Amino acid sequence: MANQKVKQDLYFFFANMKYLIFFLLIFQITFSSATEPIFRKPSANEIFSDSISFFSNSKQVDNNKIKLLNYSIAATYGISMFWLYTQWYKDYPGSSFHFFNDNSEWLQMDKFAHTWDAYLISKTVSNCYQWAGYERKKSLIYGIAITGLYQSTIEVFDGFSKEWGFSGGDILANTLGLATFAFQELQWNEQRITLKLSFHQTKYSPYRKQLLGENIFENIIKDYNGLTNWVCINPRSFYKSSGFPTWLSLAIGFGAEGMTGGKINPASVNGNSIPVFDRYRQFYLSVDFDLSRIKTHSAFLSSLFKIINIVHLPAPAIEFRSGGKPIYKVIYF
Repeated sequence: MANQKVKQDLYFFFANMKYLIFFLLIFQITFSSATEPIFRKPSANEIFSDSISFFSNSKQVDNNKIKLLNYSIAATYGISMFWLYTQWYKDYPGSSFHFFNDNSEWLQMDKFAHTWDAYLISKTVSNCYQWAGYERKKSLIYGIAITGLYQSTIEVFDGFSKEWGFSGGDILANTLGLATFAFQELQWNEQRITLKLSFHQTKYSPYRKQLLGENIFENIIKDYNGLTNWVCINPRSFYKSSGFPTWLSLAIGFGAEGMTGGKINPASVNGNSIPVFDRYRQFYLSVDFDLSRIKTHSAFLSSLFKIINIVHLPAPAIEFRSGGKPIYKVIYF
C-alpha cells in the first residue's frame, strides 16, 4: 500500500506541469554564465556588472546560457520521463494504443489545469530563451515545442496503458494553452491576457486523502476543489493612452467544489461513509496585480516579480455559483 501511494505521488508530480515552471524560473535566477577563467578573481566592478547582466536578457545570444538551458531542460525531460515510466506505468498492464474520454470528470477542472499549465510552461521556457539572447519569435518556437513534447509524452504513456488511455480532451486543452500564449506573442508582442492560478485548502480532502491529498502540498496537486484558474485582462495594454494603472488587471476566475470523485461522489470509501456534497461550478470577478508590469531599477526584483506573477494574489472578489446568489469576499485566494 505504501509503495502504491509513492507511485501515485510520483505520477502526479511529473504529470503536473507546475513543477517544471518553478524549476525553470528558479533556474533562471540561480545559475550564472561564467565567461572568464574560473580561477581568476574578478574585480568588484565586474561582479556587479555580471550580476546585472545575468538577471537581464542578453542583448545577443549567450552560448553559455543557451548550453546551460538546453542541458538542464534535456536532463529534466529524460530523467523525469524515465522515472515516471518505471515508477508508475511499468507495474500496470499495458495495451495497444487506445483513446480514453475523460471529458466529464472533475467538472472539467482538470482540463482547465492542462490549459493553464501549457500556457505557463511555454511562456516560462520562451522567456528563458529570450533571457539567453534569442529573439522573440525563435524563443516562442522553443517554448511551444518543448512544452508540447513534455505534455504529449505523458499522453502517449497513457495511451499505451490499459488503466487509462490517450485523452483527446487533454490534447485539446494543451493546444488551447499553447495557442493562447503564441497568438499574443505574434499579434501583440506581449501578453495582454495572462492565465494565473490560486489555491486554498478545502473540507473535502480529509474524506479521500489518497485521491485528494494528505497535506497542503499534495492538496495543491490533487484537490481540484481548491484550485481557481484565472484569466487576467490588462486594460492599459489595449488602451495605451488611458489613465488606467499598468499593473492593474481585470480577473475572471473559474472553479468547482463538492467533488470527492471524478464523475460522481461515492457514498463510501473503504467502508467509511462520505457526506453528501453538491457538485457545483464557481465563477469569480476580481482584480489582479500584474507585477511583471511594475517598473523597477532592480533586475533581481524584476525576475522575482515574474516568478510571483504566475499566481493570482489575494484580492476582493465576487463569487457566482451555479444556482446561487452572488457571494462577496473581502479577500479571496
